This record gives sequence, C-alpha cells and structure tokens, in this order.
Amino acid sequence: MRIVADTNVFLAVAMNEPEKAGIIRITQGHELVAPKVLPYELGNALTAMHKRCILSPKEITAACVVIQTVPFELRSLNIRSALELAGRYRIYAYDAYFLECALSFRLPLITLDAGMKRHARDLQIQLLE
Repeated sequence: MRIVADTNVFLAVAMNEPEKAGIIRITQGHELVAPKVLPYELGNALTAMHKRCILSPKEITAACVVIQTVPFELRSLNIRSALELAGRYRIYAYDAYFLECALSFRLPLITLDAGMKRHARDLQIQLLE
C-alpha cells in the first residue's frame, strides 16, 4: 500500500521523537509518497530549528542522513486544487499540498498534526494512526 506521509512524520523519525516507533510500525512494508515540495519543507523546518538554537549544523546533517535512508516517492500535484483547499480551510499551502496529494491519488495519510487530521477527516481521507 502507498501512504502519503506528512513532513512532521519524517522529522519525528529523523529526530528520534517519541512517535518514531509507532510511525515505523504503521509504515513498515508500505511505500511512502509525498508532494514534490517535501525536501524544501524539510530543509525549511530543519533550518528553522537551527535558527531557534534547537539543532546544531551537525544535527541537521545527521537528520538529513536519516531522512535519506527512508525510501519515498515524490509526486506532482494540482497546485490550484491545493490552494483551493488552503483557502477553504484557512491553512498554509504546504499543509494543503499533502491533503491534495492524498485526495488526488486516493491514498491514506499519516500526520502528527491535529489540524491536518481534522481536515483529512472532513475530506474523507483515510488516516493511519
């Protein structure tokens, strides 16, 4: 099965967050999918953590190494549809890209974001928790 994985899922695994074991259990043996913006969003999140003195440059590199060991497929999506979702739910475009990816490819979604889960349920996107 293919699963759309949100950025926070990759970060939780790379940063050894408490959710890591559950994420691995849920996704093991499945193919992960994300919109093509994923690498940019990951980079932005990691550098934001560095800017807030949460991560050192070495820790950013270590997180990148972990993320690169996770196989995933990047998908193009309909930006217009994603922006319509962003407007409808008053959310950031980056969040809408993941919802649009799950919708357009009819795939389940894994995310740690409560707001995104709420919108996914409204859109009848299957959530893996």
